Amino acid sequence: MARSQSSRLAKVFTDAKAEGRAAFVGYLPAGFPTLSESIELVETLAQHADLIEVGIPFTDPMMDGPTIQHAADVALDNGFRVKDTIEVVRKITEAGGNAVIMTYWNPVLQYGPEKMAEELAAAGGLGSIIPDLLPEEAERWAKACEANDLDPVYLVAPSTTPQRLESTVNAGGGFIYAASHMGVTGAQESVASSAEELVARTREVTDLPVAVGLGVRSGEQAASIAEYADGVIVGSALIQAAEDGRLAELAEELAAGVRGDV
Repeated sequence: MARSQSSRLAKVFTDAKAEGRAAFVGYLPAGFPTLSESIELVETLAQHADLIEVGIPFTDPMMDGPTIQHAADVALDNGFRVKDTIEVVRKITEAGGNAVIMTYWNPVLQYGPEKMAEELAAAGGLGSIIPDLLPEEAERWAKACEANDLDPVYLVAPSTTPQRLESTVNAGGGFIYAASHMGVTGAQESVASSAEELVARTREVTDLPVAVGLGVRSGEQAASIAEYADGVIVGSALIQAAEDGRLAELAEELAAGVRGDV
């Protein structure tokens, strides 16, 4: 059964829509390059992004491209622990931002799903994105989320069948993550044209906001996606910008992009 479109996480997107724009969703991994520096980075991003996906570095990232894999390796080498994620989420909340976690299931399972959900909610988190946790296998996590007013967000892709699309959106909450192309993450020269078709298909079966991710790297691309999607998700490009010392510059550009001001 689909969750309420008025949840705390969905409100991030409906508030942006009320301003006549799409939401800007940014991804940064917790602990990269160190825990203290990652906190500084998310506090900077929180000044521009409507929602921050806090990544949990993992040793076997099947969906992540080279940029996110590298960032995860750096964080792990510098002593990142899963519990540090909660501190990063808390700092985003204290900075006036909104946060969800993006992770694989294994770190959550090892940490304890119920413990993770409780601590995430206490830190002000709004939900989770777990790409390798299918709705039909997510009963334990779904219960933990429901008990703590968190939304489990699920992904759909151009290859998702109509039947699968409907069952996925009905299981999720907050928003639907529409992956613009198949394969791993990473900034692209252009975002696949299939993304717009996927958003349209998804909207036929849900009233939840639909955000497009995988490949966005510029304000111009963000503006293009914002014309048809409720949110624009940016990850690898923000990590690259952070390494180059220009995170605030790119975040400002992307925030202008979702407003059509580029």
